[in-house]
Amino acid sequence: MHFVSTALEPREAAKYITNTAKDVFISCGGIEKTALKLVDVFRNTEHNVTSWKSQTIFPQTSDKGAIDWIFFLDTLNFSFWADNDDDCYMVKYDGQNYTGYMSLCAVTHKALDAGIPLTDPLYYSSVTLEKLRELFKGETEREMPMLEERMRNLHESGEVLCNMFDGSFLTCVQQADRSAQKLLKLILTNFPSFRDEGEFNGQSVAFWKRAQIVIADIWACYEGQGFGEFKDIDALTMFADYRIPQALAYFDVLQFTDRLNKLLNDDHMFANGDREEMEIRGCSIMAIELLVQKIKQLLSPAEQLGEKQGVQAIRSSDSQVNAVLLDFHLWDYIKAHPRESAHIPYHKVRCIYY
Repeated sequence: MHFVSTALEPREAAKYITNTAKDVFISCGGIEKTALKLVDVFRNTEHNVTSWKSQTIFPQTSDKGAIDWIFFLDTLNFSFWADNDDDCYMVKYDGQNYTGYMSLCAVTHKALDAGIPLTDPLYYSSVTLEKLRELFKGETEREMPMLEERMRNLHESGEVLCNMFDGSFLTCVQQADRSAQKLLKLILTNFPSFRDEGEFNGQSVAFWKRAQIVIADIWACYEGQGFGEFKDIDALTMFADYRIPQALAYFDVLQFTDRLNKLLNDDHMFANGDREEMEIRGCSIMAIELLVQKIKQLLSPAEQLGEKQGVQAIRSSDSQVNAVLLDFHLWDYIKAHPRESAHIPYHKVRCIYY
């Protein structure tokens, strides 16, 4: 399989979009204030590479199964928002109700608990829509959005893994030889559904949300060690979805024109590739880059290296500041504060990329 992207990669794409945006702007004052609020999160290691497993719905092991679990989930990691928040797709697992992305984690656990090898590429490469509908049945009549598209993604990813990578995404990780950039290229080359790209003002631009988050999730699951060790993890950008832009708007980092604000408040349905949608995503990537840069400036040199009071931390990544960890923190924050952020709308798109 041969694929060569001619698009600007996410960081460069973000710069280009930010410099030419018409409806989305980054507030320098918002960057300053938000960095001051967030610096203690990293200074006190409230959110680091080990924090991912605090979500008990995520894999708690560091074996081959965890890698295939993550790749399965991120093959389907898109479009969980509800048309009506009062009638959303919901899954009950272990006595708790889950919505959004967590509902996918929950149904995956339920299937595995029932002895169904849902995260095995050999199984999902041929899973039928009827079986998927049965396995993904929630607590109400509301279905998980875009089930047919999810089935197609699974078939594509499963077939590629079975035919080219010994039936496991672990082979891809091993071939990448601890390089996030190499693994990213491998994903984009072999798995078409991860090629999250578009055209902005005549320029091809890339966002690669799902492709990057596969790598980030593996890094976090393995706490930066073993199969999760990537010497260039900081090469990844944030994962341009609909929740992080909402968080950035909540913190007054992103600002929108009155025209775009009206569209957002009116629940306008954007199409993937619309100028406004790409501005929101591109400016979000750029805003996270600026926040990371500012937080690093606010930390002492020793803290940036993961040292505290002259004592080397157990992991040098414990106090690490990068786009991955900041994205994870903001996503957790906005999900944990639904009432406070309810007045901030998020942009709505139905597509397989986020």
